[in-house]
Amino acid sequence: SAAMLRLTLLAASVAAASAFSAPSLLPRAGARASATSVQMQDKSYAMPFLSRPPALDGTMAGDVGFDPLGFSNYFDLKWLREAELKHGRICMLGCLGFITQEKIQLPLPGFGNKVATEAFFSVPAGGLWQIFFTLGAIEVLSNGGKLSPGDMFAEGRAPGDLGFDPLNLSGDDAALRRFELAELKHGRLAMIGLGGMLHQMLLTKQAPLEQLANFQPLQ
Repeated sequence: SAAMLRLTLLAASVAAASAFSAPSLLPRAGARASATSVQMQDKSYAMPFLSRPPALDGTMAGDVGFDPLGFSNYFDLKWLREAELKHGRICMLGCLGFITQEKIQLPLPGFGNKVATEAFFSVPAGGLWQIFFTLGAIEVLSNGGKLSPGDMFAEGRAPGDLGFDPLNLSGDDAALRRFELAELKHGRLAMIGLGGMLHQMLLTKQAPLEQLANFQPLQ
């Protein structure tokens, strides 16, 4: 019929028109890939479902855009990196200390407990105060008395750089970049490991190596 013919011609005309108008409505494959790349750059590498914090631009060693609480939006990034490095270094020493203490103890009263969480309360108070004041002195002297984010790096000191390099590992710039990343990764792992050891000792009342050798489930 004439009506059916008109509908058929109209449908054909719309199909033809859409064939020419589609490229202007839909982005080209290259444009879509480019837009996707820009979107990915705006996302955190460590947590792709979150936006990358503006201050974490990838220039610092170990920067993978991990800042779910947004600390970098409110605190100086160098000061945060200094804190991360110091905590990582302390935890690396702490993990080594937990394992060493389990096998080697000073032949003095109060130093025989292998479980660090219990040994802390049995060690003489004088020994704990010595550790406290020694760490405090290192903190103050290494920064020249400058402890706030505003003045700690006023002289251009890099975060974590305390001038301690007896093996001259910083002589080669490429090696320095590699060691900076290695220290960060080891420090972050040590922070997680130390937390695990502490919880394990609190719950099982066993030292780390003893727990590995003689695993006992929680009662």
